[in-house]
Amino acid sequence: MVASDQSLRIAGVAVQAAEEKLGKDVLVVDVSEKLGIADVFVIVSASNERQVGAIVDEIEKQFHFAGITPLRREGERDAPWVLLDAFDTIIHIQHQETRSVYALDRLWKDCPTIEVESLNAR
Repeated sequence: MVASDQSLRIAGVAVQAAEEKLGKDVLVVDVSEKLGIADVFVIVSASNERQVGAIVDEIEKQFHFAGITPLRREGERDAPWVLLDAFDTIIHIQHQETRSVYALDRLWKDCPTIEVESLNAR
């Protein structure tokens, strides 16, 4: 199984919004072979909780403009980790320290990654 076009489009919108708010170490992982509830994880680091909130706000704003309605948000906008559930695309916005503790990158390391530049072209 490969990530759907819809999942990749949603990931592309999230990545562009995160980069606009200076999100760091953006990683897009195709989890479609390993996980039944999602095709793609987008993982973004922020330097502090305020930036986590700014990234979340920008992603939600860009989703609105793109006609994407996320199913839910887990975590408050000023928390060290906020998860946006957008159908088959899950976006994790994490404070850098939180990201290093939970190490989602390492947890999903055997899944293929998707080049961020290829998403920006969509």
